[in-house]
Amino acid sequence: MTACTVIGLGEAGATYAAALTAAGHKVTGFDPVAPNTPAGVARAATAAEACEGADIVLVMTGAAAARNVAQECLPALPAGSCYADFTSSSPAVMHELGQLPSKADFADVAILGPVAALGEKTPLMVSGPGAQAVADLLRPLGVEVEIAEGEPGAAMAHKLLRSVLMKGLAAVVVEAVTAGQAAGLEDWIRGQIANQLAGDGQAVIDRFLTGTAKHALRRSKEMQDTANYLSELGVPAEMTAASAAAHARLAEVEPALR
Repeated sequence: MTACTVIGLGEAGATYAAALTAAGHKVTGFDPVAPNTPAGVARAATAAEACEGADIVLVMTGAAAARNVAQECLPALPAGSCYADFTSSSPAVMHELGQLPSKADFADVAILGPVAALGEKTPLMVSGPGAQAVADLLRPLGVEVEIAEGEPGAAMAHKLLRSVLMKGLAAVVVEAVTAGQAAGLEDWIRGQIANQLAGDGQAVIDRFLTGTAKHALRRSKEMQDTANYLSELGVPAEMTAASAAAHARLAEVEPALR
């Protein structure tokens, strides 16, 4: 049995706290605002109190609180313990927090999926001295934990690169489907999206990398026209307008790439 502390008992924190309790671990939690405490979790009055005697601390607050939480909790942790920061802080902030004086091993943990859908089994990437401790705790729960080489901040750097794709793709899909609905062509555009997401992913990446720069000027004009069409449909076109601007920029630099 591991003495676990979960700081932040919102959706993600409560999910992990409940799963760790069900696995037989001793779990203490702290949250200044969350109204509910998962069954079997002891709730502390302060974050520092919650960390007393902990083997591992999982921090699942908002990124804005990461520095304050670390400054309160790290001094309370014993030697050989682990402080695992799951917040979506920048790589630079994670690196900074990992340098704070502490007897605990710091781990930078990036959540690589929606906890709302995947629960405690959401894949994770971990870096820093405490990475192995996080993996040892969560892998028995069925969590895919990948350890990234490097200091704290390495895992979050991977996550933010992934976010360029995942959040950008999500926004593009929402814009395309919304436009399809407005044009009475939702089923058709859904089919187009599904076809693009299937098949040989590496081949699609290569096609995008070579074709985009080569045809940037023409595609910029096409996306400008597309943005105008979406405006006529009454559909916000932030992603389409950004695509037009990006293609225009690539058209200016493309000759230098040859």
